[in-house]
Order: sequence, then C-alpha cells, then structure tokens
Amino acid sequence: MGKMKTKILIVEDDPHILLGLEEILRGEGYEVTVCNRGDKAIEAASKNQPSLIVLDVMLPGLSGFDVCKQLRARKVAVPILMLTAKGQEMDKVIGLDLGADDYVTKPFGVRELVARIHALLRRTQGSAGAESDQPFQIGMARIDPKRFELKRGKTTEDLTAKELKLLQLFQARPGEVLSRDKLLNEVWGYNYYGTTRTLDQVMVQLRKKLGDSAENPRHLVTVHGVGYKLMP
Repeated sequence: MGKMKTKILIVEDDPHILLGLEEILRGEGYEVTVCNRGDKAIEAASKNQPSLIVLDVMLPGLSGFDVCKQLRARKVAVPILMLTAKGQEMDKVIGLDLGADDYVTKPFGVRELVARIHALLRRTQGSAGAESDQPFQIGMARIDPKRFELKRGKTTEDLTAKELKLLQLFQARPGEVLSRDKLLNEVWGYNYYGTTRTLDQVMVQLRKKLGDSAENPRHLVTVHGVGYKLMP
C-alpha cells in the first residue's frame, strides 16, 4: 500500500495567500483542502479530518478565535496554526488561550511557515512512539493522552497537543529543572526564535487546568531565570 498523504486544512479568505499556501504545501507532498469562511470551517474540519489546520484570525462569518474555540469544544485535538496580522500581540496570546498550538505573523516567510507545519506534525504524529499514551497522574489530576483530557475531581479539561506534550515531558523528569529553551525546542520542535511568552502563556493555562495556584503553584514550579520543574 502507498503511504497516505497527510491532510492539511487551510482556512483563509485572502485568495492570494490561499492559493500560494495551497501550491507550496501540495509541493511539500501534503493533501490540501481549503475553506475561505470561518462559519464553514467547522464543517470542513469534520468532513476532511485533517492532521493539521492553518487558521487565519480575520475571517468572514466567524473569527479564527471562535473557530478554534469551537473545534476544541468538539474534541478536535489536531494542531492548529494561526495566522495573525503584524503587531497583533494580544491576538497571539488569545489564540493560544483558546487552544491554538502555534502562530505565524503576516507577512510570513514561506520557509518559516513550512518549518512550523513540519514541526507541529512531527511532534503530534511522532509522539505516540516517543511518549507513552498510558494515563498518568499529576497531583489530583489524571491525564489521558489518548483522549487529550485532564480530569480533576468532577472537572474534565481538554488539552491541546502542546499542553499534553509538556505534561508528558515533566512527568518523565520529575524534580528536574527543564530550561525554557529545552521546552521550546522539544515541544515547538524548531530552533524557536520568538519570545518565551508563548511557553509562559501555555504554562499559565496548564496550571489553571491542574488546579495550581498562579501565585504559589505546587506542581509546575517556575525556576526563575531558567525554566520550570514538576515537583515530585
């Protein structure tokens, strides 16, 4: 049997960007489906079952943020790469809060975008072999990698691919201080040259989901100037 192509869904309303991305990604060997409206994106994602979604923030019908939120609410756990306009720092943070895995700012370099797509796919598709998909416990929270879920008491929280990967890394090395650089490289999967704010923002979300206090966390502890560690 021939190897099945990895499917990517692009949700973008600018026809030039859409066409360019479609050509580039097809040239990289991906199977590409496209959608130019936010309100059609949920349907397109459920119909095509992509391995990754490239999602613009500014869309007709429904914003990229709302699309992201709805996809995560429906337990769609595939990586979401958001495209944001230049200077919309707040947008990036909101996008990550809602469960996006990464973002690229317009205008973007094609190589950078392709590298990030490769990295996101490598992390999610390669993680099954690298990390165990057996459930594990952190504090009062039980994490189920197969379902991308965290259960704490009666609360069930959805996890993004990145959040799960971070928890698995900490779980594998309890008590060890993991530097920001190491975490960014391991989880974002490329020599990350953005700010560490992305990681810090995801850690804030993880602490909330674990029921950790933001001021005085018991589980995911900040080691100032270095990174983070999981208290065993």
